[in-house]
Amino acid sequence: MLLKGIDIMAEAIVSILSQEKEGCAESLPEPFSLIILGASGDLTKRKLIPALFRLWKGGLFPDRWYLVGLSRSPMDDEGFRKEVRESMGSLPAPDQEGFLKRFYYLAGDSQDLRYYLKLKKRLLELDKEHGTQGNRLFYLATPPDLYRGIIRHLGAAGLSRTGDGPGWTRIIIEKPFGRDLASAQVLNREITEVFAEEQIFRIDHYLGKETIQNILFFRFANAIFEPIWNRRYIDHVQITVAESIGIGRRAGYYEQAGALRDMFQNHLLQLLCLVAMEPPATFEADAVRDEKLKVMKAVRPVQMEEIGQCAIRGQYGPGVVDGQEVAGYRGESGVMPDSKTETFAAMKLYIDNWRWQGVPFYLRSGKRMAKRSAEIAIEFKQIPHLLFKPLMSEAIAPNTLAFRIQPQEGISLTFQAKNPGPKLCMDSVTMDFNYRDNFKGVSPEAYERLLLDCLTGDQMLFARKDWVELSWSLITPILEFWQNMPDLDCPGYPAGDPGPKEAGELIERDGRCWRTF
Repeated sequence: MLLKGIDIMAEAIVSILSQEKEGCAESLPEPFSLIILGASGDLTKRKLIPALFRLWKGGLFPDRWYLVGLSRSPMDDEGFRKEVRESMGSLPAPDQEGFLKRFYYLAGDSQDLRYYLKLKKRLLELDKEHGTQGNRLFYLATPPDLYRGIIRHLGAAGLSRTGDGPGWTRIIIEKPFGRDLASAQVLNREITEVFAEEQIFRIDHYLGKETIQNILFFRFANAIFEPIWNRRYIDHVQITVAESIGIGRRAGYYEQAGALRDMFQNHLLQLLCLVAMEPPATFEADAVRDEKLKVMKAVRPVQMEEIGQCAIRGQYGPGVVDGQEVAGYRGESGVMPDSKTETFAAMKLYIDNWRWQGVPFYLRSGKRMAKRSAEIAIEFKQIPHLLFKPLMSEAIAPNTLAFRIQPQEGISLTFQAKNPGPKLCMDSVTMDFNYRDNFKGVSPEAYERLLLDCLTGDQMLFARKDWVELSWSLITPILEFWQNMPDLDCPGYPAGDPGPKEAGELIERDGRCWRTF
């Protein structure tokens, strides 16, 4: 009977989560042009082109659209199409030509205004040829230090209009959006002088993942969970993003960023907001983003004297990952031999509001850890009275609800059940929902969802100006503390370990422990 009940509950959850697939039609974008700055870069080749092809192949594009690639690399339209074809790899060959014929290229310097005047002329010609009605989406797939010049020149060339002509204009900006509070404020000020807030899409690819989107569906489409989603029933929340890889060829970026800038200011704080937010009045972009902003306003700032107890950093050393010996961070190409850049960070945060008062949120992220894993775990409080104490030698494990973000997206609920047999034995069992198994297919890539939302003008999964600045206001004091204390210990951990021991002590002091992965 227990297993039958589990199956019925799992089917109910799957039914709710599959409403979008079975009962909701995806609206097609209007005719458009997509202009990618940084078209010869890694992001464009690895993520954007495959995502665009799958959207086109899936019938989610209008009949009229085209793409213009911008970069310094000298080549013509055919040269660019050849590069695009190569980046598509094993994607279905028979359909590639119909896709590729819509690609164009313009070489030049993104910091030169004359380049944008040429671009404007080319776009007017292509708009007329393809009938795209002047609808344009600019994608900044460039290094962040080029953003300000690009934005300024788009405005000077008249390519950022907000309603003085036919069609719409939007801009996508990749993270990092600034490197601290002051730089984020400057960038926000400069971009809003050229574009209106409703035109700006600050992209965070984590928010395009299926599990992340379904946190809202899970919470607000199920009557059984929301009543216990509060301090009365939840003991604590753990948010983990662990990577087994190192920094690869990104030393130039990572030496300037580190784990706190790279993962916490955007990904992990966004996840925290989705877990902690109140139900929005409507399922619309600003209503959802308003509630996420309220969470950020309620997060208790980490005081200077508490940083050592509430924020831990670490750096991986030589070790073994997946059975292979790997170098430590300081042994990576391009890294300073005495670098103090953190490759791991852990934090304990509190949200000072009625729902979450006293509930700790533990966040951690690191590179060269035992394996790739990302999840949000909601651990519920222990039962108030153990009826089975004469039969049990220790406390039973608490109920835990886990949202698996990667590598296998899904949701699991762990609870206690009696083992079959005449003896009174208890064990933890897990009810598991897996996207691949239940929907018999592969979840779409995050960039597919986010690109489609940009084209339809839906900003729900994108960061707003005020949220960005609040998140930096929380992170910046910790960054400054670490920077101004060069002798502050940055503990090491062997590659393949779950992080420095100090991170374990952070949570163990509270009588809790990190989940294993």
